[in-house]
Amino acid sequence: MIVGVIPARLDSTRFPEKILAPLAGKPLVAHVAERAMMSERLDKVIIAIDSEKTRDALAEFEFEMVMTSPNHVSGTDRVAEVIHGIDEAKIIINIQGDEPLVDPKVIDELVASFSDRKVTMATVVSQRIKVNDLLNPNIVKAILDEHLNAVDFKRNVFDLEIGGLYRHIGTYGFRRESLFEFTMLEPSERELDRSLEQMRALDNGIPIRALVTKYDHWAVDTPKDLEIVADMIGKMDNNSVERKT
Repeated sequence: MIVGVIPARLDSTRFPEKILAPLAGKPLVAHVAERAMMSERLDKVIIAIDSEKTRDALAEFEFEMVMTSPNHVSGTDRVAEVIHGIDEAKIIINIQGDEPLVDPKVIDELVASFSDRKVTMATVVSQRIKVNDLLNPNIVKAILDEHLNAVDFKRNVFDLEIGGLYRHIGTYGFRRESLFEFTMLEPSERELDRSLEQMRALDNGIPIRALVTKYDHWAVDTPKDLEIVADMIGKMDNNSVERKT
């Protein structure tokens, strides 16, 4: 079974309760779940919540939700708590709860990367990176080697000439065993310093294969991001109406 889990922590540090922020008539995380459910490769999509407030806000939707501990260090730790209760889950996709425009085709491509038996953990990166992204700490940069394995992730990059640089999309895939291996490790110093959970894998020798795409995602990290995404959704809806008329 291939399971998509959306970690939905209510108390986000940079934008409190952003997963419930109203966006085009519904909570932000509802958009994430609806788009994840469009995936052709996921057998199940679960929202991993940590608050009754979140459950109540999503009660009108037919989402599968699992209550998890509010004390997890990372989203992947929250995902693992859910998967502990699903013995059939063999490949797990960690879908970020703040990406309301997540592309279900990218999720499917990430799942397909596990057809290579050597891949135990994978993530998505985009070729679409601009110069002004380099010093934006909200846009994480991934550095890949010639085999498309991640060798580092940074919030700020000062060297414009650095090679193998991509915009990181925070969607992850794991085989069941690698997910539990990851969560049994203590958070690494670089993970805590950068607030980047994937550093725990690299600092412990767990390879991360990167799926390179041209995907132009937009995560909601700030209220300004929410305004931009709301405008994007409005334009998408208008285009859809125009095509039908």
